[in-house]
Amino acid sequence: MKELLARLFAKPMIAFELIAASFFANMLALATSLYVIQVLNRYVSYGVDSTLATLTVGVLIAIILEFGFRQARLMLASTISSESDETLIIGSFGILTGAKAAAMDILPPGLRREVLSGADTVQTAYNAPNIAAILDVPFALVFVAALFMLSPPIAIVVTFFVVGVLIFGIGGQSALRKPTQDLAMVSARRGALVGAAIAAADTVRAFNAAAFMRNIWRKESVVHQGLRRRVISLQGLIQTLTPSVQATMSVTVIAIGATQVIAGDLDVGAMIGCNILAARALGPMTRLAQLGEAFAKARQSLSMFQEFSKLPQERVQGSALTEYKGGVEFVDLAFAYPGANAPLFESLSLKLEPGSIMVVFGANGTGKSTMARLLLGLVEPSRGHILADGVDLAQVVPEWWRKQVAYLPQEPRLLNVSIRENLTVFNPDLDDAGISRLIKAAGLRAYIDQSTDGLEALITHNGENMSLGIRRRMALSRALACDGKLAVFDEPTEGLDKEGSAQVYAAMNAMAKRGHTTIVFSHDPRILKGAGYLLDLNFKPTPKFTSMTPEMQKMLKGGKT
Repeated sequence: MKELLARLFAKPMIAFELIAASFFANMLALATSLYVIQVLNRYVSYGVDSTLATLTVGVLIAIILEFGFRQARLMLASTISSESDETLIIGSFGILTGAKAAAMDILPPGLRREVLSGADTVQTAYNAPNIAAILDVPFALVFVAALFMLSPPIAIVVTFFVVGVLIFGIGGQSALRKPTQDLAMVSARRGALVGAAIAAADTVRAFNAAAFMRNIWRKESVVHQGLRRRVISLQGLIQTLTPSVQATMSVTVIAIGATQVIAGDLDVGAMIGCNILAARALGPMTRLAQLGEAFAKARQSLSMFQEFSKLPQERVQGSALTEYKGGVEFVDLAFAYPGANAPLFESLSLKLEPGSIMVVFGANGTGKSTMARLLLGLVEPSRGHILADGVDLAQVVPEWWRKQVAYLPQEPRLLNVSIRENLTVFNPDLDDAGISRLIKAAGLRAYIDQSTDGLEALITHNGENMSLGIRRRMALSRALACDGKLAVFDEPTEGLDKEGSAQVYAAMNAMAKRGHTTIVFSHDPRILKGAGYLLDLNFKPTPKFTSMTPEMQKMLKGGKT
């Protein structure tokens, strides 16, 4: 109940009104029992119609007022939860999009989705009706107190049932905690399998991996079903035991009441009234027990969210240059993945003046894409520094820095929004004329003209259902939307036809003429010919940095390497 208390204490005045509404609603709920007692004892015994009319009008007024207080309580409970739910839902997505990329790389995609869906689980558990049900629990004492005034023996028995059901409900929630936690982890793994089967559908079929995937799915499903059956079994036990407990308590109350009626210590009206009061006292406890699964899931989701919130976030404060001119410097730079036996590279020092062109090349796995991510500030060096016009990237605001960089990743992924929004996400102020220039520069005009909705056509599956060439052209347009002084292109011509490659060469030449610093990760001979500097990542552990002399450029142009 820690989460509920936190929500109540966050808005103390509303919480006070909520508790007050619960008090009045439960006090008015006594009216039905009192009405039964009075009708049986006064009207049935004496047959005065005015007495029945008065009692009936009075109880109807009480029922209407009770309804009003319960409705007001639901509105207040909704207000109590709305801000917390919004904070949780928006906060979880904010953490997802604001956490450092290196930290996010460690988490399986299925677990990330489970955390986000967990916000909905918490919202469902702590909805207004459930909060109202929890607040009714302490007011069960009101009905027990009324029972003590009518018949202490019956009250003692009802107290036993109420406490027993409360303990059973709390124990059920505790028993559900571990299987619910395990179920969430298995669900995350199954989600990852589903994501892989969808995203890599061709791979699964082309390499006959369907049987392999189905085998893993079968094993995970067996575990999932076992845990699910356990959870359902526990929840089912609670649900089936509840009516049995209610029936047993009712029988016990009537039996004790009947003996008291025979003994002359209780009348029939009071006996029936006691039975009604006993049911009202037990009701909140049974409702709490039935909510055990929902609260167990919510607790697990909150625990996952708390762990998720510990992920290191990107800086939102720091330095920002008034004007970035394009200078880049590596100072004793090194990078190693956690747990790796050796660094990708180390002791790398070089300096590029504004307007320089450096081509980085190396075999697969030598760290080309990692270095590109280092330049973007997506991952941090294990040692050393990257300086932008002399300022350490570790000190600048990442959002500001990325506005200075035209970035074309090796594996371009698009957002699941319209083409227009993909092209302008980096520069929302870009007008139609600017968008048209981007389309022309990347050679996208024919593709967009053939799309049914043109620029408003929606991208799905992050563009993975599009050809690599079109995705690269889209990514090129997106990169060119930023007129930053530094361009970082990772394998920009890979997967492009002759025309597409020409578009990339033209874009790079245009940036070079405007004095932009360009760092390209590529083996493309035409790109190598235009380099002022070469960085060979094949040399380990320290890459080889070479300044291109006129003789070397002539050798490249002559087709020699």
